[in-house]
Amino acid sequence: MNWVNKCKLPAAKAIKYNDQQCLDIDDLWNALHSTFNIALHRQVDVEILDEIINKLTSPWPLFSREEFRITIANCSNVSAPGPDKLLWSHLKIILKDNECLNTIIHITNTCIELGYWLLHFKRSTTIVIPKPNKKSYNLPKSFRSIVLLNTVGKLIKKVIRERLQFVIAASDFIHPSQLGSLKFKSIIDAGIALIHIIQTGWVSYASLPVRKTTSPR
Repeated sequence: MNWVNKCKLPAAKAIKYNDQQCLDIDDLWNALHSTFNIALHRQVDVEILDEIINKLTSPWPLFSREEFRITIANCSNVSAPGPDKLLWSHLKIILKDNECLNTIIHITNTCIELGYWLLHFKRSTTIVIPKPNKKSYNLPKSFRSIVLLNTVGKLIKKVIRERLQFVIAASDFIHPSQLGSLKFKSIIDAGIALIHIIQTGWVSYASLPVRKTTSPR
């Protein structure tokens, strides 16, 4: 189509990993898997949880139809589906039926009660796409992976996330300086906070990290 900006094709070269060219699909999969999943099987120090201050427990109410309807209304119809091939537009039509909606709510409440996440929701399809504006694409780090999960599982996680944000904000569990991944917070809030810190003299220039740069001649 003439009105679409034409994309310049990237330089095609065999991907290298550990100084070896990936000439078959097994080598290519190993290179991408080792690059994107470097945290796999990494040991985690769970004792750090002992440092968290104990809070009073509070009841977890069952999910309502309204929570699911509000959440799914904000889901984009153009998002790519996962292995189940179920689009958000399809799920919006399905959940207009109260019986279908009640079934998903029951699954969600059961997952919370049992502390168990269904294997079906863990299955995913990974799409590898090139990062823009790279001179060459012969290294795995020149690509990024997009993980597509099953749509019903994504909906349940979105509803749980909305509930958690409300609970932890109401319980004063989040530090005031935490701005990332929170509702009603944006880069503007971060900029205002930074200006406030500088103007009030909370941070001295001597304590800021120094990044060495080379001035152009």
